[in-house]
Amino acid sequence: MQKIEMVVFDMAGTVVNENNVVYKTLLKSINNHGYLVDLDFVLEHGAGKEKEQAIKDIILAHEGVGNEELATYIFNEFKDYLAKAYEELYVESYKGVDKLLKKIRIAEIKIALNTGYNKETAQFLLNKMNWKKGVEYDLLITADDVKRGRPNPDMIFEAMNVLHINDASRVLKAGDSIIDIQEGKNAHCGITVGVTTGAHTKEQLKSAEPTYVMNSLVELEEVLF
Repeated sequence: MQKIEMVVFDMAGTVVNENNVVYKTLLKSINNHGYLVDLDFVLEHGAGKEKEQAIKDIILAHEGVGNEELATYIFNEFKDYLAKAYEELYVESYKGVDKLLKKIRIAEIKIALNTGYNKETAQFLLNKMNWKKGVEYDLLITADDVKRGRPNPDMIFEAMNVLHINDASRVLKAGDSIIDIQEGKNAHCGITVGVTTGAHTKEQLKSAEPTYVMNSLVELEEVLF
């Protein structure tokens, strides 16, 4: 295996433990408009995606036809609901992740965080956790920074460009959803990792055929060091 020069970590469900509040809020927002979907359905069709796109895909999967105008309306309501939910939410990382990040940085491996959130929401979460650029991570890339969201590899390519990583085979991508793994594969990352702390189960993650499926991100120590 080539030496990994950069790790790209999804945020919610991977390094940020927010108790699935995003998808619970997404569920509430959609069902307020007469739908009767459950959380598993929302996670299956929306996990890891830019959130307006997630709403579009959930409606399409449920109804068999899309409704972009309604999806945009629901998305704007969702942002308001989420802002209120986050104001009251205690946010932390998963056990052992802070120590893992320190080891990665000591090894001079770059750490990029990427997410289907917009920039404002992502930064709000990091501020709540007291994570700082240059300490816990080197770069934050969000859905706002690229034209195409996951499973397209644009966020990974943008991180590679900013952090001067030329070879995708030296990049590790880890996330809690199938679409994270697809994103990493589409970028031709050398290693893709599914972690079971968030949206999808071990069986669901395995269906995307990542290099590894882990129960905790801390298991990366056995791969990286």
